[in-house]
Amino acid sequence: MTEFPQLSLHVPEPAVRPGGMPDFSNVNIAKAGSVPRPEVDAASEDIRDLAYSIIRVLNRDGEAVGPWAGLLSDEELLTGLKHMMKLRAFDARMLMAQRQGKTSFYMQHLGEEAVSCAFRKALKKGDMNFPTYRQAGLLIADDYPMVEMMNQIFSNEMDPLRGRQLPIMYSSKEHGFFTISGNLATQYVQAVGWAMASAIKNDTKIAAAWIGDGSTAESDFHSALVFASTYKAPVILNIVNNQWAISTFQGIARGGSGTFAARGLGFGIPALRVDGNDYLAVYAVSHWAAERARRNLGPTLIEYVTYRVGAHSTSDDPSAYRPKTESEAWPLGDPVLRLKKHLIVKGVWSEERHVQSEAEILDEVIQAQKQAEVHGTLHAGGKPSVRDIFEGVYAEMPPHIRRQRQKAGY
Repeated sequence: MTEFPQLSLHVPEPAVRPGGMPDFSNVNIAKAGSVPRPEVDAASEDIRDLAYSIIRVLNRDGEAVGPWAGLLSDEELLTGLKHMMKLRAFDARMLMAQRQGKTSFYMQHLGEEAVSCAFRKALKKGDMNFPTYRQAGLLIADDYPMVEMMNQIFSNEMDPLRGRQLPIMYSSKEHGFFTISGNLATQYVQAVGWAMASAIKNDTKIAAAWIGDGSTAESDFHSALVFASTYKAPVILNIVNNQWAISTFQGIARGGSGTFAARGLGFGIPALRVDGNDYLAVYAVSHWAAERARRNLGPTLIEYVTYRVGAHSTSDDPSAYRPKTESEAWPLGDPVLRLKKHLIVKGVWSEERHVQSEAEILDEVIQAQKQAEVHGTLHAGGKPSVRDIFEGVYAEMPPHIRRQRQKAGY
């Protein structure tokens, strides 16, 4: 009779704990420009390697190299830099406002600005994003008014959502930004459904799903991949791998797949990994995936390899679960500084112009904040009216609510 050893449960552990030395030896970084750019109609089985490498355009000297380079003009890159700078300044002011008690809650994008700001430029008017709570760059890069974002953060009387959402859970159909869901991963399968509906109507619009590395452990993530693969939905399936969920390292959700991008291969979905701190690489890969969707070639899964520099939210203390100096050791650098260096190398930017632009952007953010702070909380005592609660929720107002409104003089 064969004797077997006792079973034991495997629980993944992070490489280091608080107080230890940061270790990113498990992040295999390909040389900039070394990863090939396949034809847009390539089959998933022919580009399997792209799910395990990291597509990069900017090298250490700030030069754009390789087959994924050359898609953006100098003017477009300068605009992209300013969008990232604006998002960073916006973050800093809103974090300060939360510390001052002007809002209850905030979530920063620090270190991840290139992901959403560059991705937005690959989309067209009418396309729809189904974001999570760290993609405000989609709005910033589409020129959504900052004061509107702040009105919602402050839950004031000009809040465009009338107090129906948490402070940072924006929504704008006009800007292709589906309302954020606090229930993690639900937006992923919704994005696939929206894309399927677009195809059923023979429309030309595509969808983009967004999820964090930790939330890929949710069942909705896998359901979305099943439907996207089966029906070849025109959707881009984005995974933002910023190394940490709220307090859990990425290994818990990733399991034994090696990379998050590799999850797509089992569903027959082309999957790519990209340097999420490289604005040029993010745009190039997003543009490739968007073209694929528009040509009715089906979904693409993209893993953005980046790092969450700040806390998960203002309710989180990252020093409790990771080394304090870990962000400084992140090998892919800072997205703003990398694009800044590239533009200086090209001779279209300078340190002096950067400092001046920082001051101008900060002044713009401060002016928007002053405008938002002029408005008081939502109605007297912060209590919404009956109209605020039900308007926009029901296609037709229920009779008893209509009578209440009439009695109240509405």
